[in-house]
Amino acid sequence: MITLIKNAKVYQPECAGVKDILLIDGKISTIGENISLEIKNAEGVLVEIDGSGMVAIPGLIDPHTHLLGGGGEGGYKTRTPEAMLTDFTTAGVTTAVGCLGTDGVTRNMISLLAKAKGLEEEGLSTYVYTGSYHVPPVTLTGDVMKDFLLADKVIGVGEVAISDHRSSQPSSQEFRRLSADARVGGMLSGKAGIMNIHLGDGSRMLELILDTVENTEIPITQFLPTHINRNPALFEEGIRYAKGGGYVDFTASKDPEYWEAEGEVRTSKGIKRMLEEGVSPDQFTISSDAQGSLPLFNEKMECIGLGVGKSDTILPEIRSCVLDLGIPLETVLRASTANPARILKLTSKGRIAPGFDGDLCLLEETTLELDTVLCKGQIMVRSGKPVVLGTFQQG
Repeated sequence: MITLIKNAKVYQPECAGVKDILLIDGKISTIGENISLEIKNAEGVLVEIDGSGMVAIPGLIDPHTHLLGGGGEGGYKTRTPEAMLTDFTTAGVTTAVGCLGTDGVTRNMISLLAKAKGLEEEGLSTYVYTGSYHVPPVTLTGDVMKDFLLADKVIGVGEVAISDHRSSQPSSQEFRRLSADARVGGMLSGKAGIMNIHLGDGSRMLELILDTVENTEIPITQFLPTHINRNPALFEEGIRYAKGGGYVDFTASKDPEYWEAEGEVRTSKGIKRMLEEGVSPDQFTISSDAQGSLPLFNEKMECIGLGVGKSDTILPEIRSCVLDLGIPLETVLRASTANPARILKLTSKGRIAPGFDGDLCLLEETTLELDTVLCKGQIMVRSGKPVVLGTFQQG
């Protein structure tokens, strides 16, 4: 299949101006001006898309999702449903990284890996973290390093919970050993070996990570702590952590005004603040916690309500950064494209450049509303509507 996008304003994520983009067999082949093709019997082989009045951006990478579903903190009926293909594609997400959360008992790594492979067969690019909240981790093989070596989709460990009443309360020694296994497993397999860390509301915040960095040889870049904006105190600590060279991950919420009232720092406002504080735009990412539960607890830590995270929260926060807060699009785009690709070592993702996967989104230039999504060169969304459905979404 050959796809030619004409006259779109290209953000690689750096702005490259108005260009044509040629995709061949799922890869970006050429970016240039006035690209023209003459193909005999081109019907069904060549698809041309008019990108006039649009911006072309790399497909979004969601580095923290619950493909298999999550939750369960309020009992059996609070286990959240599995993700469907269009949950991601209609959100502009072309790559998703799945993990287990609180529940590593009724959900397991074999099921998560199978779910990731199923979504890949439907057109989405998927990866997984091995483990769950718990330490020692739930794994595929019984050994973190073997998981890296034997399962192509395993790129990190997570989401390991710290500073949270739902964590397994790992000791510093347990946490250091798991971090070391992740690092060496990543090295042996040529992968990131990232430690994706769930941060709760506890007062210890990033303490276990900082202890590991200060008292071992493991670098701060081995960790990607998520939910950094869940409360003001943690966010302030996150600024200091990022200034010290660490990566942080914002969780984008469906109802940002509600969550702000509950004490969360809105993603777009948090990004602006970090940039104002001198944090490099290369130090942070945005994820959705898609299909994960959003439990609400009272002062006794009893679950009193539950919501479900959605991947369609990322693009609105990017839009808010640009349209409401005046942050350049090419700056904030890094958080959902080039940054997660670099941090997670997804070498064919996160950029519009020759040789990279044909993962692209076309947005309306003035509103940044989603129009078209391509996953590895295949058109998944057109005019904001899905044109490819998941296996059980058809009919």
